[in-house]
Amino acid sequence: MKRTLLLAACAAAVAATAVAAPKKEAPPAAAPATPAGPATPGAGDWRTPDPNDVLVIDTNKGRIVVEMIPEVAPQHVVQIRALAHENFYDGLKFFRVIDKFMDQTGDPQNSGQGGSSKPDIPAEFTFRRGADMPFAMAADQTVAEVGFVKSLPIESQSMALSAMTKDQKVTGWSLYCQGVMGMARDENPNSGNSQFFLMRWPYPSLEKKYTAWGRVISGLDVVRAIKVGEPVEQPQDYMEHVRVLADLPEKDRPKIRVIDPKGPWFKAEIARVRAAKGADFTACDVELPVEVK
Repeated sequence: MKRTLLLAACAAAVAATAVAAPKKEAPPAAAPATPAGPATPGAGDWRTPDPNDVLVIDTNKGRIVVEMIPEVAPQHVVQIRALAHENFYDGLKFFRVIDKFMDQTGDPQNSGQGGSSKPDIPAEFTFRRGADMPFAMAADQTVAEVGFVKSLPIESQSMALSAMTKDQKVTGWSLYCQGVMGMARDENPNSGNSQFFLMRWPYPSLEKKYTAWGRVISGLDVVRAIKVGEPVEQPQDYMEHVRVLADLPEKDRPKIRVIDPKGPWFKAEIARVRAAKGADFTACDVELPVEVK
């Protein structure tokens, strides 16, 4: 039930890579020197995520820490959080894993056909961005703005358009960069339930078609270490425990801080990366430093 559209997206990617042998090209010109990075972040450049919005996924390959972003997908975050409270995800396998794409899990049948007993969730492919949303600009494209809401890369219409809308807000959507968490569904846009996927690499064609509700802030190497297969052959990798950070006993709770995208260090880092990438710059090029102790 939850497999069809993700499979179609992957098939398109495979077809796109089936090209003729590359032609011989002249050696590339020397790349311009990359600007030096900003100094080490200071104490004021960090923020501490709300422990109720942090998901700790312990797998047989290691730990993945996810920051959920209720500002962009509130109903999905409520559902994921509730399922984690119930230990629903413990023991579930990564049953469909495609390199250069994503890892899919969250199905009690471990097949892509199941879900939880909770109702399906209406699609939250886009959201309304207002002046009160904690947005940090990465690129002003005049008619659109690219940036971050906490750890999640997003794009929206220009806020200049908000003066012409009834709610004084504009439409925004999440960017499917590496580490972004998306909700699996079938052909019905409102069929998200319990299955989700973790992006191994950027995949822009999913934007505005699948709800993104968070991002891996630690453990992307674990995401990319999950065994590949469609379906995955035994032995399969799995989630041992999935907990909301606030539910963990204090002695077992990792101490987490994430770079604040609205702070001066991150603004300087964005400027550095943009200068290095030039016209090829995307928000996916910007890494968010994280400390987990």
